Amino acid sequence: MQARHKFRTASICLLFVIQALFLLAIFVENRSSYLILAFIGLLSLLILYSYLRSPIHHHKHEYESIRIAVWVPVGAIISYYFNHTFGLGPVLGAALTGTLGSFIPNINKDSTYLPHLPAAIYCGAFVGMSNAQVAHGFSFVLAASIFTAIFLIVSKSLLNGVGGKLGTLAFLGVSLTYLLLYIFK
Repeated sequence: MQARHKFRTASICLLFVIQALFLLAIFVENRSSYLILAFIGLLSLLILYSYLRSPIHHHKHEYESIRIAVWVPVGAIISYYFNHTFGLGPVLGAALTGTLGSFIPNINKDSTYLPHLPAAIYCGAFVGMSNAQVAHGFSFVLAASIFTAIFLIVSKSLLNGVGGKLGTLAFLGVSLTYLLLYIFK
């Protein structure tokens, strides 16, 4: 029980630090006023409070099936292809990928496997939304989507009921890939 509580607290703190750094990077990049920095700080503290106080975790930790998570890279590649090769842009490329993925359960309505695929594909579509300055090609998107698939597997019982879980997992996958490339380049 003690180890589980420490793991939960450490994962929430890690997620909070990543989000705070992301918000700080936006502030630094735009060279905004200190009033906006104070607003971002207040917003970050409210996010941390909600993570710690809201019942978003189950007591039993479950893992997502690898058979479902393998569809994350598929969604990422398709979305990235729509985004950059067809020039549809990140929003339309991800929306088209998610829409196409939503029809997969209609292939066989008796299947217990197919209804789980749209969420994994849509999670990957968020990875495919990456800017070309961050995602330098399909190899980056593939690596980021594999990290995102791993995050999807281990987070099945975490952050349930919180909007933006799939996008947050994709953000973590892209950030981790970018960080590893930055360190080992």
